Amino acid sequence: MNQEITLNREVDAIQIPSGDTISLPSGTQVVITQSLGGTYTVATSAGLARISSNDADALGIDQAGNEERAREDEQMKDAPVADQVWHQLKHVYDPEIPVDIVNLGLVYDCKVDDEDGKNVATVKMTLTAPGCGMGPAIAADAQARIMTIDQIADARVELVWDPPWNQDMISEEGKMKLGMV
Repeated sequence: MNQEITLNREVDAIQIPSGDTISLPSGTQVVITQSLGGTYTVATSAGLARISSNDADALGIDQAGNEERAREDEQMKDAPVADQVWHQLKHVYDPEIPVDIVNLGLVYDCKVDDEDGKNVATVKMTLTAPGCGMGPAIAADAQARIMTIDQIADARVELVWDPPWNQDMISEEGKMKLGMV
């Protein structure tokens, strides 16, 4: 982390905080500022951007280090489906904050319902700021994580604004990670 890296190929990224898709050309100098949940927040000369784990190779990163997450997921396979959903949500991060969305207090509701014999997960979540352009990207990350669960047929992630998020919603674990206690 905080080491300058030269992209070895062009990658699509999401500009932070606008949420706009941008292209970072091969040869772009970046510094990884956060590497959590399978995505990489990088500082560029044009500001912050988020690069997907699918493009980790452009950063020169070998994805073989994901064995621990795969072991955790394997251990969760026998857990109730709702517990598996919560487990996956704990691997979704705001690209500017090194705490998962569950411990940040952004997930307001999470349930799994049987719809015509199929499990459908429904999540209501918010963001730290209503104007954050990263909302759709974070919601898409949550949906993609939930869809990795074999027993889930569909995942619906809705951004809500009531009640408004505040720092009191951060869990004790989250506050510890942020140095707030």
